[in-house]
Amino acid sequence: MSIALISVFIIWGAFFPSNVDYVLGLIDGFISETFGWFYLLVTTGFVLLALFLIFGPYGKIKLGKPDDKPEYSYFTWFAFLFTAGMGVGLVFYGVTEPITHYYSPPSAEPETIAAAEESMQYTLFHWGFHPWATYAVLALALAYFKFRHRAPALISSAFAPLIGDRSKGGLGVAIDTLAVFATVFGIATSLGLGATQITAGLSYTFEGIPNTLLTNLLVILVITVLFMLSASTGINRGIRYLSWINIILAIALMAFVFILGSSVQMIESFTTTLGNYIQNLPSMTLGMNAFTGEREFLNAWTLFYWAWWIGWSPFVGTFIARVSRGRTIREFVIGVTAIPVIFSAFWFSVFGIAGLEMDTAQGGIIHQLMNEAGNEVALFAFLESQPMAAVVMGVAVLLIASFFITSADSGTFVLGMLTTGGKLNPGPGVKLIWGIILAGTAAVLLWSGGLKALEMAMLIAAFPFAILMIFMCIALIKALKSEHGILLMEHKQREHDPQFREKQKKELRKMRKGFEETLPDADKEEIENERDS
Repeated sequence: MSIALISVFIIWGAFFPSNVDYVLGLIDGFISETFGWFYLLVTTGFVLLALFLIFGPYGKIKLGKPDDKPEYSYFTWFAFLFTAGMGVGLVFYGVTEPITHYYSPPSAEPETIAAAEESMQYTLFHWGFHPWATYAVLALALAYFKFRHRAPALISSAFAPLIGDRSKGGLGVAIDTLAVFATVFGIATSLGLGATQITAGLSYTFEGIPNTLLTNLLVILVITVLFMLSASTGINRGIRYLSWINIILAIALMAFVFILGSSVQMIESFTTTLGNYIQNLPSMTLGMNAFTGEREFLNAWTLFYWAWWIGWSPFVGTFIARVSRGRTIREFVIGVTAIPVIFSAFWFSVFGIAGLEMDTAQGGIIHQLMNEAGNEVALFAFLESQPMAAVVMGVAVLLIASFFITSADSGTFVLGMLTTGGKLNPGPGVKLIWGIILAGTAAVLLWSGGLKALEMAMLIAAFPFAILMIFMCIALIKALKSEHGILLMEHKQREHDPQFREKQKKELRKMRKGFEETLPDADKEEIENERDS
């Protein structure tokens, strides 16, 4: 069903690209102007829920059986988070966003010290706790029901505490179909960003390569072949090794810019920006410019990002859940939120400060090139001024391509899980089909309206899924509350005298039975495989 509906969209976009652009624009404008407040409140709720899970009473509950150990080391786990979560975006926006906000800040006077400070603050705001909290709550729900209660690795499984057996029927299918739609458009947006930046980098470095739509489509075609080869090797080889390469290349590139740039200024920017971000987080989080009426920055940046993170959450959340067996809830939420936020803050401090310094020193050259050739050239215009520019730009193109491949590889893996009943290791045929569909969707959206069409499709797909995520969070808290009560009683039973234990056995069996009736059915195939092994 999911494949058929998305195929219809691809055909529609291929033959009527202007109509796709027009329809998406109408829907996108309506959602942005009418329901922007909804995105702000929902993402704020995810941040508050993540904090509660860290400091609340459920932190010691393990995502798995009591004796389960983490499947992956911290380094590999963080590499997975970084690669799947926003690797392509960090590279694309590392220089672009701080410079853009410097010339068009939310409230400060453009091209001033205040504008530079505000640009760094809002850049971190867009890449900070809100996106990672969004990923964390969805990933936690999936990992909790999958690894602790052996439910199928499907979005619909997390709704069983609220809707019971209907999570296995038509309603469950509708939930999973919507998750597939959000995933496809979320990944397609990132593939489009990656393709345009690779094309820009090649065109900027080599004069004979034009920066055109045709080149973008050729890049998508080549990368599709590469990520399908990676997808055929499975998660423990292709995705794992590429994730290692990604994190090493990213750190190396950041260290290169840091060492050759204004290192002290970058460190001071890191601490100052982090402090400003934390201090102004409530006002930035809930600000809708209701009294000034100026919505351009809000619609173009904040609302787009919040929609992007929600649209990406079924993909990233499912993938993070898949690689997080054996960790406690507290360890999981801290790992998924705090570490990536600190890394993102330092990344933008390095590339943002270096980009701003070069731009102002050369009379706004990067900003001028961005206006003439697009945002995707910003990174390469900056790297061109560095020592060994050709080598460094080549490393940047390789890093973007590697992120591109890994994101698409992870995406086909997740889509395979969502469309095969929640199998943790979907077959290569299913991943091949989804790989072709992802490439087709990214190509059609670029054909119909470029990055603008990608952004509009993301905003639209994210809106209904945000509503689903609210109910998913309610279901998760309901299940955690019930199980926590049972775990407390079991602990008391072990501590008290035999008479107390005997008295509580019946009540405990009754509570356990009632709780298990609210959970999704266990994955029988997985249980049989465990018995066989």
